[in-house]
Amino acid sequence: MTTRRVFTGGQVLDGTGAPAARADVAVQDGRVVEVGTGLDGDEVVDCTGATVLPGLFDCHVHVLMSGVDTLRQLQTPYSQVYFEAARNLRRTLALGITSVRDAAGADLGVAEAVRSGLVRGPRMQISLTMISQTGGHADDWHVCGAETPLLPPTPGRPNGICDGPDEVRRTVRTLVRAGADVLKVATSGGVLSPRDDPRHAHFRPAELAVLVEEATAAGLAVMAHAQGADGIKNAVRAGIRSIEHGIFLDDEAIELMLEHGTWLVPTLSAPRAVLAAVAAGAALPQAVVDKAIAVQAQHDASVSRAHEAGVRIAMGTDSGVGPHGENLGELQLMRDRGMSVEEVWHATTLSAARLLRVDHELGSLEPGKRADVVVLDGDAADLSGLAGRVREVWLDGERVAAGGRVADPAA
Repeated sequence: MTTRRVFTGGQVLDGTGAPAARADVAVQDGRVVEVGTGLDGDEVVDCTGATVLPGLFDCHVHVLMSGVDTLRQLQTPYSQVYFEAARNLRRTLALGITSVRDAAGADLGVAEAVRSGLVRGPRMQISLTMISQTGGHADDWHVCGAETPLLPPTPGRPNGICDGPDEVRRTVRTLVRAGADVLKVATSGGVLSPRDDPRHAHFRPAELAVLVEEATAAGLAVMAHAQGADGIKNAVRAGIRSIEHGIFLDDEAIELMLEHGTWLVPTLSAPRAVLAAVAAGAALPQAVVDKAIAVQAQHDASVSRAHEAGVRIAMGTDSGVGPHGENLGELQLMRDRGMSVEEVWHATTLSAARLLRVDHELGSLEPGKRADVVVLDGDAADLSGLAGRVREVWLDGERVAAGGRVADPAA
């Protein structure tokens, strides 16, 4: 006989977009079985003074990155980043983030270590590497002739630099073979790459058409690092599922996103994280610093306009650029851009699950869905200090974290 566990005594914010209300949540066999009032069970989880939420999502992380500092990167032994990844995964899970989409870095070995229980962390979708044109956002060539990629090619992480439809096709097939769950492409320049301009479009429409064709044949979605308006529009027209960052959105780009149902993953934390790293002494090219300063206000304004127009939004942070464990600060940044509290939580739960195509199993507390549950001290309308307020985290009905500490997986 399996245990029926009831989360009782608190408010429930079920992830569907409805406001929080007094209710109980019953869980059995790793699934939500009932949501209502006056529920009984074999065990009770006292949620007095707390809000019960579905497991949270972060749709843009880099678990193999632990900050941006060129000098530190050059002095870090190759294998150390995998041990840091284990720490980053635990920090993320302790926040109640039970699902992530890794936007380049993690390979199949990292994902399988989590899936098998060898390493404790959130559910993962992995993109392996970012597909980029020569001179694009993932091309870390410097004028001295040196290359210092943030995420160098490995046997499990193929090189993503390619040019022309034929090379794009082969690169996509190579990434699918290596275990990618989603594909990521840079359709514009970016901030952290010193030799390109975020406003410039990268890859031509014919190249993006082949990319989406091959992704669709493999049953995979595509996410686009897209900052400049032309790169955003090229990505949307090609059928790419989500725009990451969206710094220079214009009216036409927003209309196209509405027409195609494209998601925006704002990562408002990202330029702030770059500037915070520099303030803390990180060694980065001056061109990178200048771009981070230049784009922040435009980024904020673009996200506000996209939200006002009704663009679908899913939460993502770019954690790895900034510290893992601070992911939930993104929620207040979204609120500051004009999103209501309910919209912020929806972007972090069911909307994100829909983007990742897992909403049939995750993203809300509804009967039949997997029992990823977060117990958050206080009222969910208060977005301050969220990291310190996560009381408990449950994954498939098993408690995996309490008080900010992640339990060790069973030996």
